[in-house]
Amino acid sequence: MKFAIIRERKNPPDRRVVFTPEQLNRLNLAFAKAEFIAESSPIRIFSDEQYTSHGITVTDDVSSADVMIGVKEVPIDALIPKKKYFFFSHTIKKQPYNKELLRAILDKKIELYDHETIVRKNGARLIGFGRYAGIVGAYNGFRALGLRDDIFNLPKVERLPDYEALQQELKQIKDKLPPIHIVMTGNGKVAGGIKEILDTLEIKQLKPKEYLQLGHFQNKQTTFTILDVQHYYTRKDGYRPTKTECYNNPELLVSDFMKYAQVTDMLITGHFYGNGAPYLFTREDAKQSDFKIDLVADVSCDIDGPIASTLRPSTIKDPLYGYDAQGENEVPFKTPGSITVMAVDNLPCELPKDASEGFGEMFEKHVIPAFFNGDRNGVLERAKMTTSEGKLTERFAYLNDFVYSEESSEN
Repeated sequence: MKFAIIRERKNPPDRRVVFTPEQLNRLNLAFAKAEFIAESSPIRIFSDEQYTSHGITVTDDVSSADVMIGVKEVPIDALIPKKKYFFFSHTIKKQPYNKELLRAILDKKIELYDHETIVRKNGARLIGFGRYAGIVGAYNGFRALGLRDDIFNLPKVERLPDYEALQQELKQIKDKLPPIHIVMTGNGKVAGGIKEILDTLEIKQLKPKEYLQLGHFQNKQTTFTILDVQHYYTRKDGYRPTKTECYNNPELLVSDFMKYAQVTDMLITGHFYGNGAPYLFTREDAKQSDFKIDLVADVSCDIDGPIASTLRPSTIKDPLYGYDAQGENEVPFKTPGSITVMAVDNLPCELPKDASEGFGEMFEKHVIPAFFNGDRNGVLERAKMTTSEGKLTERFAYLNDFVYSEESSEN
């Protein structure tokens, strides 16, 4: 079986790749019945020469491969019929802007395996760039703080060679941090990356109750706390919800986040937001005189959703904007009285080398072996969205109405 690492064709350009040269060389040696090639690319973080130096064939024509592996959506005109494809299709939530892409995949009788659908039996993601989204997002949050308040000037992540260099930059400014209180949300890979940055800065962690108690007093320490769903939601009947209720019965819940917003300066989000769940804070909440948050690094980046100040995604080139709570509109990020917002929605792109290495390790461990062990753990079966007959699999049959509806698919 022949696997091809395909060129990224989506704009803006993405320099990430699923496998590094070293990883492909290791896979070539490990699997006797596998061959790995790479499509030539002028933008990839690892050059064509680095792949060839590790014994990997680099070519402009990968049509002989059985399995195509990429990162971002493949343009419709670049899809090769009757192949297996792995990439982030951004279709499983019925995203309207990719309806035509999913329809084309079915028409071309392609087997699609979305990276997001590569999960354990319990639904937990096996691979992803979440850790690096958290790392870069949190770093960008502190960069925003330094720029806005003229305290320090951290370089953009894209100008740094790797994660180690990023950590060194943070260590140089840790003694310059003002005494602020920080909330981070989530408990997955994204949240893990955020916490790595807070730990690098040696910021003191408090339990949520301690954080609330301390926040009501003048405090000269920089502190943070981690909130999961059961901390910022409460049941409508006043009882404390279980995590299961928070995920499965959002109609029972209301937000209890304001008690944290009253004592918090900076919010870094790493949570997953489910459809139908209450917003953490609304536009009306942000207008209240006791709403204290003035900087949001929204790594989760749900637009016009649970974080009211996130009006739109920002970009790597221009990552910051301000939110005027009273006017409910965007303003320059240094505008007095506004909430500074960092809402870049492709954060791992800023750290392509480390992100690619980490992603490849997970793909090497969980996905490639499944092709040669009879899919012993059901990874491929669960991940498969479409069949070679041009049909949606049973697991993703809920997309039928979406993909074949006559509504406009324009974004």
